[in-house]
Amino acid sequence: MLQKRQVGARRLRWVLLTLLLGAPGAAVAAAYVLVQVPPAQPSAVAQENTYYYSDGTLLAREGHLRRQNVRLSDIPGGVRQAVLAAEDRDFYTRGAIDPRAVLRGAWSTVVGKGRQSGSTITQQYVKNYYLSQDQSLSRKFREMVIAVKLGGVKSKDEILEGYLNTSYFGRGAYGIQAASQAYYGKDASNVSTEEGAYLAALLNAPSISDVANQPKGRGRVLARWNYVLDGMVAQGWLDRSRRAGMHFPEPLARTESARGLSGQRGYLVEAVKKYLYRHGVVDSEQFEAGGYLIWTSIDRQRQRGLQDAVAAEVTSKLQPGRRPEDRLLRVGGASIEPSTGRVVALYGGADYTKQYVSNATREDYSPGSLFKPLVFAAAVQSGARTGDGRPIGADTVYNGDSRLPIRVEGGYYIPENESNASYGPVTVRTAMERSVNTVFTQMAVDTGLDRVRETAIAMGVPQSAPGLLAGPALALGVAQVSVLDMASTYATLARRGEHCPWSIVDKMARSGGEAVALPERPVSSALSAEAADTTSDLLAGVIAKGTGRAAQGISRPAAGKTGTSEENRAAWFAGYTSELSTVVAVMGQDPDTGQLKSLHKALGTEVIHGGDHPARIWAAYMKRALG
Repeated sequence: MLQKRQVGARRLRWVLLTLLLGAPGAAVAAAYVLVQVPPAQPSAVAQENTYYYSDGTLLAREGHLRRQNVRLSDIPGGVRQAVLAAEDRDFYTRGAIDPRAVLRGAWSTVVGKGRQSGSTITQQYVKNYYLSQDQSLSRKFREMVIAVKLGGVKSKDEILEGYLNTSYFGRGAYGIQAASQAYYGKDASNVSTEEGAYLAALLNAPSISDVANQPKGRGRVLARWNYVLDGMVAQGWLDRSRRAGMHFPEPLARTESARGLSGQRGYLVEAVKKYLYRHGVVDSEQFEAGGYLIWTSIDRQRQRGLQDAVAAEVTSKLQPGRRPEDRLLRVGGASIEPSTGRVVALYGGADYTKQYVSNATREDYSPGSLFKPLVFAAAVQSGARTGDGRPIGADTVYNGDSRLPIRVEGGYYIPENESNASYGPVTVRTAMERSVNTVFTQMAVDTGLDRVRETAIAMGVPQSAPGLLAGPALALGVAQVSVLDMASTYATLARRGEHCPWSIVDKMARSGGEAVALPERPVSSALSAEAADTTSDLLAGVIAKGTGRAAQGISRPAAGKTGTSEENRAAWFAGYTSELSTVVAVMGQDPDTGQLKSLHKALGTEVIHGGDHPARIWAAYMKRALG
């Protein structure tokens, strides 16, 4: 077998030499017909998806290859000319191959003097896009034939654009856009001629031309950079006086900070993908192929503020070695602009690479008493009355005793207040401040569970939320919803009854610049302004003198509610101003089995309530976020 391969290689070598030295036209025509243009290599079309914060700074990159295609028209003329000066100065004036250069290279290969390229930009593009990088004669022969074919069907601009998007520049960067980001921290459209000359100089030997990380090769790289610029002058592309004033543009030190998905980046990326897939913007197969630019709504400073608040109030205080219960603790947070529905900050967990499930978007915890304001809002909105005919409002008096039997269809429901406390006759305002379960269970029955459910959905609770079809327990927050969905729900109160569906993407485009349509988010009326404002008035009291006092001190009017889920598996605080609606939850989960666990004794406390660590995180974040 080996002998056959050697004979085949020798034959191919002589066929190539014969063709190059003047083979009959029939042989050339046969080769042209027999060699077909293959499909693109998967690696040549693979791109990464790039995510940005709302201010345009880089958030994360995700994909198998670091590449983002750009249009030739988006690359400055000086940068294009620098590449031509470095690689193929006669690109626009000659054919797809340079016969003399190919002849020199082939002869050197045949007589054993080593391999020489002699490749035009068209040939290099063919090698990058269609073929492998091996140095065999058969590959070289196919490269030339395909280059000739390609030159007949593609324009020079199309070929140059393809070449610039497929070439390797070092630092894991494929294409001029990724290279511009890797070496200068900017898009290719903003690269100067001097910087473009350095990027062009990299093409010759990228692995040893990175002066920031390979300082020993600096002299050779500077010589190549000068060669590129002098070539531009020689071609008439660069004014000599301008050339004389140019200085070498030092590239940035290499950094891979945005490549991984560690910390919060992974949670943010997953939230974006979940949003795009759920709304049918793009399917997973299309998106994973790469080539998308996504500008998120995440505010970089507010995101940092939320992370710092969690660290200060919870994660810095964990002592899993001394308190095994601390291993169970998780934190989720979400912050939304009520006026726009834009998600401006999201906290998914300690580190995406260590815990993949986002505590901000997961939907397996119950918000507990965070549902009570929804019950009250439904009652006011519908003009509901108590069982004995009194209108339900802030000053309506209910029996606040624990374990009060409440008549429901088919019998009685007997809720229990926290710590089994009884309050006797109590106003709704006081019941909200003290989070009295029995009062809001009675109110839900008086209002009608269907009305409560419909109001909750209109305000932002997902219609598919598990537990939403529960009986009177619905009033106590047994439905399972995400932190993000509750932030959206409370944003409806902040917006005085208007619900704006949340979004985490401001803008999206394909790498060629084509905009991607995002879902419309029509604003709907969930509550009357009166119902929303009356509810907000009660919730202001929760912070002023109720269970949410730890949320005080943000220097502007705020309203909020504490919540604790069944068996203390999660403690919540939801609060808002006119500018921001933010929800924080501390959750318990076994890191080994994934089972939801009680927060009992975590952080050294007997029980964690919503008015404890969640409210303190909320206050620390809101002070900073609202400035």
